[in-house]
This record gives sequence, structure tokens and C-alpha cells, in this order.
Amino acid sequence: MKTVEIYTTQTCPYCTAAKALLRDRGVPYTEVDATDPDRRMAMVERANGRRTVPQIFIGETHVGGYDDMAALDRHGELDALLSD
Repeated sequence: MKTVEIYTTQTCPYCTAAKALLRDRGVPYTEVDATDPDRRMAMVERANGRRTVPQIFIGETHVGGYDDMAALDRHGELDALLSD
């Protein structure tokens, strides 16, 4: 399984939903606190200018936010992206 990295803030409901979706699917992830200015800047650079949280990366692939990941899951494409 590829590594999953998710940039979040504590008060973001979409971050909470994204983490719940991953937990419910048994997918381990690394959470990065995007309230830290340096980490936020790294997120924006890595996410092609997107500033909102969450920003989700599976391996080297930028998935986008919660809505993007949920759409992949609904269409059965999330498993393929997660597999090695």
C-alpha cells in the first residue's frame, strides 16, 4: 500500500471527514499540521497553489481535498491508487 499524507488543521470538518474515510477503509496515514507556516507553505507548493485543507497525497500523487478523495472512493478508484 502506498503512503498517504494529509495536511490538516484541527478545526477543519473536511479534514475530520477525510481522516474518518481513511480510518474506515483501514488506510494508515500521516497527518501534517498545516497551521505551522512552514508546513503550510510546503503544502501550497506541493499542491500546485491550493491553499485549502485538507490536501491529500497518495504516494507522489496529489489527490486534492476530501471531496476529490471521496469521489475516487465512490467510483471504485481509490483502491487502485492506494495499491503498490
